[in-house]
Amino acid sequence: MVEIRPGLSRSEVADWLREHAIDSVRIEGTNLDGTLIGKVVSTKKFLSGLETGFAFADIAAFGLDLGNVAYFGFALPPWRTNMGDILLRADTSTLCVWEPGRASVIGDFWTVDGSPLSACPRQALRRVTADAADRGYRIKVAVEMEATVFEEPLRQARLKGYRDLTPLGGESGACYVLAKSADWDTYMRTVAARLDELAIPWEAWNDEAASGQVELNLEIADPLTVADRWARARQVMREVADRLGHSVTFMAKWCDEFGQASHLNVSLERDGTNVFYAPDGPSELMTHFLGGVMASMPGTTSLALPWITSYRRLVDLEGPPTTVTWGVGNKTTAIRAVVGHPAYSRIEHRVPGSDSNVYLVLAAVLGSGLAGIAERREPPPPSDLMAWSLPSDAERLPRTISQAAEALERDTVLSDALGRELIDYWVGTRRWEWLSYHLHGGGPDSALTEWEARRYFELA
Repeated sequence: MVEIRPGLSRSEVADWLREHAIDSVRIEGTNLDGTLIGKVVSTKKFLSGLETGFAFADIAAFGLDLGNVAYFGFALPPWRTNMGDILLRADTSTLCVWEPGRASVIGDFWTVDGSPLSACPRQALRRVTADAADRGYRIKVAVEMEATVFEEPLRQARLKGYRDLTPLGGESGACYVLAKSADWDTYMRTVAARLDELAIPWEAWNDEAASGQVELNLEIADPLTVADRWARARQVMREVADRLGHSVTFMAKWCDEFGQASHLNVSLERDGTNVFYAPDGPSELMTHFLGGVMASMPGTTSLALPWITSYRRLVDLEGPPTTVTWGVGNKTTAIRAVVGHPAYSRIEHRVPGSDSNVYLVLAAVLGSGLAGIAERREPPPPSDLMAWSLPSDAERLPRTISQAAEALERDTVLSDALGRELIDYWVGTRRWEWLSYHLHGGGPDSALTEWEARRYFELA
C-alpha cells in the first residue's frame, strides 16, 4: 500500500474533499519535456486510486515528442512497451483547490510492478534530495521564471503561426521599465492574485529585457516544493493569459529579441546553518560543490537547454552565459557565486532556459554538486572578467542540442545521480529532436523556423 502522507488517512482525504465541495480532481504529473500532463477524475475514482495509482499509457505519457509522434530509432527502456500502463500515484501533500469544485494534486510516476519510473523527473529530483538528506544536508532553492506575453489571444497566435505578434505592454525592451501599458500590469497582478489563491508564495515580478517579457520570482523552499510550484505557476500564467484574451510562451527565444531563462538559486544547510557561507568568500563546501557542478556543466546543459531553439539564446553580450565559467558576483558567467552573507550565500545557475524542466535541471545540479563535495573536487579558477569576451580558447557551453547530448552521455557523475536508464532515454529523445528538425527543413545556419514556433510556442 502506498502511504498517502504522514498523519493523513484515506478517510481524511475524503473529508477534505467534502469540506471543500470538490466534485472532480485533476491528477497531474510532469513528463520529460516539462509538460504538465494528467487526467480529471471523479472524487470517487480519486479515492479508489489513492493506494493503487492511476493508469497512463506509457507511450502517451513519456513516448511522444511535442509533435505527437512516437520516439523510435534508439534502445527503449523496459517500461516502454506497446501501449502498456504506468501509474501516477498522487502525493496528497500537494492537494489544493484549483477552482470551485475542482481540486488539483501532483504525483509521481511508477511502473506497474511498483518501481519508480526511471524517466519520471519528479522521482529523479526526489532521489537526489533524499541523498542529500542522508548526508545531513537540507537543500534550499529558488527559481526565477521568465516568459513573454502577447496582446493576441492564443487562437489568433495560432492562425498567425506564432509570428508577428504584439508584445503586451508596449515596445519598451529595457529591464525594469515601469512605463508599461495598463494591460501588462493587469496581467501580472492577476497572475500574482491566482498564485496567492493557490498558496504559491512569490517574491517579485518585473519587466525583463525584451518587449512583453516578464520575470516572476518564486519563494525559497525545498527542491520538490519549488519544482511543483514552478509547474503550477506556468499553468497559472497560461490560464490567466487565456482568460484575459492574451497568449504567453516559455520558448527560450521566440524571435530575434533577447532570450529568456529560468535561473536556479541553490544553497545547502546543515543543522540550520548555511554551509555555503564563509566570512572571506565561498566556503570549502561551496567550493567543492562548485567543483562538481562545473565538471558536469557540459552534460547538464543538455537538460538546461532541451530544444533546438534553446541554443539560439546563447548569444554573447545578450545576457545568457556562453562559457563554462564561474565567478563571485559575476553575472556574465554560467555560475554566479553569491557570498558574504550567512543567509544569502548561494550559487545561481544561469544557464537553464525558460523552456527547461526544472525538476530535471535541479536533479542534475544537485547530484553533480553533492558528488563534488564527496570527492572534494576543486573548481577551475573563478573569472572576474566579462565572460562573454574571453579569448577564443575559453571552453564554451555546448552550442547545439547534439553536442550537449553527447556531453551528457559521457558524464558518469550525472549517470550515477539520475540513473543510466534516464540518461540514455533522454539522449535518445534529443537526437530524435535533432533529426525531426532537419527532416522539416531546418539546418545549422537556419533562422528561427516555422517548425520551431509551431512545436515549442505552446508546449515548451
